[in-house]
Amino acid sequence: MSAELADADQAGTEPAELAGTGQAAEWASAGGWAGAVRGYLRFFGSELRLVFRRPRNQLLLLVVFCFPVLIGVGLKLASPQGGGGGGGGGSGGPDLGAFLNQLAFNGVFLTLIALQALLILVLPLVVAVPAGDSMAGEAGYGTLRYLLTRPAGRTRLLSVKYLAVVVYGLVATFITAVTSLLLGVILFPVGPVTLLSGTTVSLIAGLVRVLLVTLYIVAAMAALAAIGLAISTMTEHAIGAIAAVMIIVVTSEVADTVPQFAAIGPYLPTHWWESFDSLLRTPVDTTTLWHGLLSFAAYAVIFCLIAWARFTTSDVTS
Repeated sequence: MSAELADADQAGTEPAELAGTGQAAEWASAGGWAGAVRGYLRFFGSELRLVFRRPRNQLLLLVVFCFPVLIGVGLKLASPQGGGGGGGGGSGGPDLGAFLNQLAFNGVFLTLIALQALLILVLPLVVAVPAGDSMAGEAGYGTLRYLLTRPAGRTRLLSVKYLAVVVYGLVATFITAVTSLLLGVILFPVGPVTLLSGTTVSLIAGLVRVLLVTLYIVAAMAALAAIGLAISTMTEHAIGAIAAVMIIVVTSEVADTVPQFAAIGPYLPTHWWESFDSLLRTPVDTTTLWHGLLSFAAYAVIFCLIAWARFTTSDVTS
């Protein structure tokens, strides 16, 4: 294989990029697609290491670990014994009071309490930091131009940045879920799970529901990551991008509680976040569930396209 083809294979260059050299057929026959996949995975692995090794990102993961511990120990010391649960979860959200009432009898509910509590502000901040820093941070540090001198391509760079943030959000969400579940097992009794609809299911079935709730929240955070990525392509200041994402989250959450804004509520980015209670009923409220998932998918696609359109057409001077 020629040196040019070897470089193309290592970088994952596609045949269209070699069309002018007349070597596209040779590239393909030489295992170019396999090389492209390997190159992409190496690039993705490098970005993951970068994201997870940053001290502030590690600190955020420590925060999502400590919060469930504080919540669990605090509720154990308060010794909830059922009855008189708090109010509902807001606009169509789960009933936190019901979770608190059930916690004294089943530690599995500590996972749902922790996820709902952190979903209000902590998990969005955890995702906003690496998302806002993804492109703006590179520009601010002056490393973005260096990245683009390598034959990775802007689309590939953008996709790797987005997927790394999604994986980071997934890890943060599962740290919350697993930590609170283990602590719930240690501090509280564990047994069959009584759903919000009043139906009792086995412990295994209840854990499957908790897993689905966790994945639903991961999908919500993936949509937020796309918003953060798009904003990050519009500035060279990571702090500004992070702040903008959090302003969007807080504004959306506040607007969703105002009755006068009820008409636009379903279109707000945070409206469907707490609709995971659809998974805690029998039968599962699939209509609400799919509305939420479609909203997340729409936000992810729209803002990823905005990020792509912005990044692939802008002059990079940093």
